[in-house]
Amino acid sequence: MTATTTAPVAAPDVSTRLRQPSARLRAWATRAPLLPALIFMIAVTQLPFVATLVISFFDWNALYPDARHFTGFSNYGDVLTDPDLRKSVWTTILLTVAVVLASLVLGLVLALLLDRRFKGRGVVRTLLIAPFLVVPVAAALLWKHVLYNPEYGLLNGLLHYVGGPQPDWISNTPLLAVELSLVWQWTPFMMLILLAGLQSRDQQQIEAARVDGAGDWQIFVHLTLPHLRRYLELGALLGSIYIVQNFDAVFTITSGGLGTANLPYTVYQSFYQAHENGLASAAGVLVVIGSIIIATFALRVVSSLFREEVGRA
Repeated sequence: MTATTTAPVAAPDVSTRLRQPSARLRAWATRAPLLPALIFMIAVTQLPFVATLVISFFDWNALYPDARHFTGFSNYGDVLTDPDLRKSVWTTILLTVAVVLASLVLGLVLALLLDRRFKGRGVVRTLLIAPFLVVPVAAALLWKHVLYNPEYGLLNGLLHYVGGPQPDWISNTPLLAVELSLVWQWTPFMMLILLAGLQSRDQQQIEAARVDGAGDWQIFVHLTLPHLRRYLELGALLGSIYIVQNFDAVFTITSGGLGTANLPYTVYQSFYQAHENGLASAAGVLVVIGSIIIATFALRVVSSLFREEVGRA
């Protein structure tokens, strides 16, 4: 029996250790290409927000710049107690809830249809995605002039063809007119999210349920909907973030009249028409805070989806 001996490993000399970059230096080297983008993002987003936050604590009318003075949180109190601003908050809630719910339901129906195989599915999917790719102002103009116009609009043209009435859609149902244009634009977004959820289902589980005698409705209620719960939450949260901040449709279709002025449009009125910089800044800060709260929940849902996908893998 012979004993084996291992030769001692020689420690690296000092010069070799000095030539090797430290972990902190390597980390900075990998992050350095991102620094210009980070600086640009801070310059165009964070610095204006800080300036808005500072202005929100002042009684500042642009027409009387010498009369501005520090008022603390009084602007925020005015935002929360002013009847017009409170009405705009309520309008924002109604608009957001109606658009998000309708878009989710229609998006789910379209996603279920596109989840089936049929000839020309790629073309249909592209056509259904197209409304989401239209510029928001162009989409609002399309609905205002091509569809809603009482004289040459498509809707009244169809009603005239069947002998129906000729309503003025924007004057008679202003909030519904704005909601329909936003639903048309955001349904494809919901459809894409839910279609991704449908295509990530466990097909073996569905086949096992069919073998056990489950019908399409039972599979949808007991398997598909529970699986889509996270995707429905994600669509609702992301849609709420964008609809809460929507300005284009309200400004283009109704110009904030007839009870359709939401909070972003009221901020625009306070800043550019009433020249109340402090009050408008306070309202804008509240909109940002609300959006951040919703975005926090959205990020949690996204993180849970990633964890579930990693767990399946």
